[in-house]
Amino acid sequence: MKKRTFSPAKIAGVLKEFAGGRSAEELARENGIGTATLYKWRQKYNGMEASELKGVKELEEENARLKRMYANLAMELDVSKYIIEKRL
Repeated sequence: MKKRTFSPAKIAGVLKEFAGGRSAEELARENGIGTATLYKWRQKYNGMEASELKGVKELEEENARLKRMYANLAMELDVSKYIIEKRL
């Protein structure tokens, strides 16, 4: 199943409707998400506007990219150490 991504504006809109009193099941069905996803969004992004949400998502993407870079560098360092030890 393909993972869908929602725009920050869409997430903020859904959360505003949820805060306005609409039921979680109704919103989930209408937007094609699970109720668990709705509650996770509320836990993570509660009270944020679309612009703030966009900034948070950009920071999360950058953090993931930096973690991948670190993992690659750590792996290269381990390989380099192994090669140096093997030559001695």
